[in-house]
Amino acid sequence: MRWVGFLSMPAAVQAQAFSMNMLRFGCSQLSIDRIDPLVEPGNVPSAHVHQIVGGDAFNASMPMADIAQLATCTTCSFDQDFSNYWTANLYFRARNGSFKRVPQMVNEVIGPANAGITVYYTAPGPNTVTAFKPGFRMFTGDVMRRTPTNLGRRVQSCYRCYDGPNFQGNSMAPCFDPQRDTEHFPTKPCPGGIRSSVIFPICWDGKNLDTPDHKSHVAHPVDGPASFALVDGRCPQSHPVKIPQVHYEIVWDTRQFNNRNEWPTDGSQPFVLSTGDPTGYAQHGDYVFGWKDNTLQHAMDNRCFGATCRGLTTQDFSKANRCSVKPAVREDNDGWFSELPGGHHVM
Repeated sequence: MRWVGFLSMPAAVQAQAFSMNMLRFGCSQLSIDRIDPLVEPGNVPSAHVHQIVGGDAFNASMPMADIAQLATCTTCSFDQDFSNYWTANLYFRARNGSFKRVPQMVNEVIGPANAGITVYYTAPGPNTVTAFKPGFRMFTGDVMRRTPTNLGRRVQSCYRCYDGPNFQGNSMAPCFDPQRDTEHFPTKPCPGGIRSSVIFPICWDGKNLDTPDHKSHVAHPVDGPASFALVDGRCPQSHPVKIPQVHYEIVWDTRQFNNRNEWPTDGSQPFVLSTGDPTGYAQHGDYVFGWKDNTLQHAMDNRCFGATCRGLTTQDFSKANRCSVKPAVREDNDGWFSELPGGHHVM
């Protein structure tokens, strides 16, 4: 694991980070598809394209059930994790107005995965959180947001422009460096690609596995959203149960799109989310829990750190990469398009 950048953080933050329980592991790409079983269950196609990782039970209509009992394989390195994790896709908008999907790139620390994302589960320490229950799901972010939250180091979504090849400018601290991390898309070419971080709330009402907006059953601590270093925040009385902090890292391989001669003539940055958002503020994440039995609780209670955990088993990416689901929507995901899939306007 690479600690460059992390070790330059304040000593108090380093000490707290090393006292945490923190799983950090890779999940290969499961599918690129225009379905959304959380926000638009049953709709084929859904409004915009997503990139999905995790278990092969993923489909347009996922029941409120134990997903671990429905899946037969997973793209994640922990082979007990059949959860599904997904986000909007990123697209490059060329000077001529055409669009091309930006592929994901494997984060340097997670091994030979097939694209996909890096997943974190973080807890303040042993016996401090309650793992999710079968059927649990949640959403974070705002698809319509086009302005910053101005939350500083507490932001729940951010981007980092890698300064050069091999992830130069990386660190383990998501959304923590105000000199490198922004809520909006980077405004310059990024020689090593762009890292996107999406962070979920850490407090649960203890009753509802989901709510109509997929948000109200979870909440932030009373002092505000929890960043990487603030997962020990006090939960409100309405949501008294502390849950693991789920966090996604997606590395977008923007290297083939760094020629400014192909960028908009006004010099603005050329990337848009599949929702039509050209700012980056609307980045969001969907989550459906699917760990087998009590394995996640075990990991959160036993000082597990990184991509291994005593009592849990892992699989080689040669196996994880073979797990996939066929797209429900038959459409080209890799060509050049005159408009975003679903006909979204950039606005």
